[in-house]
Amino acid sequence: MTGKERAQKRAEANALQPLFQIGKEGVSEAVFQQLEQVFATHELVKIKLHLDTCPQSPREAAGLLAQNSGAEVIQVIGGVVVLYRYNPQLHEEKKKPGKTKALPPPSKRRSITERARRYRKER
Repeated sequence: MTGKERAQKRAEANALQPLFQIGKEGVSEAVFQQLEQVFATHELVKIKLHLDTCPQSPREAAGLLAQNSGAEVIQVIGGVVVLYRYNPQLHEEKKKPGKTKALPPPSKRRSITERARRYRKER
């Protein structure tokens, strides 16, 4: 991931709320399962670590989460970790053809000059 892409993801993450928290248990198997469920519907995930009770540092926890989930660490600030993993299913939905209004055939379209002439005649 390039620096510009990472910066864009950081900007997107500003508006996100943490989806789950990691506390005294630290990074465990349950956290990995929960993270996999979240990545099924999101690409960008914000996670809150409780600094007082979590046995790992935020950087260590981010590394473990990224390594076991196949994600990339976007940023670690204080007790907040942002991870990104590309989800092709989310992008396929955007590519589905929607109902678009077809343009009239070229013979029925009016050029800009025709519209201007018509407007001047009406005035």
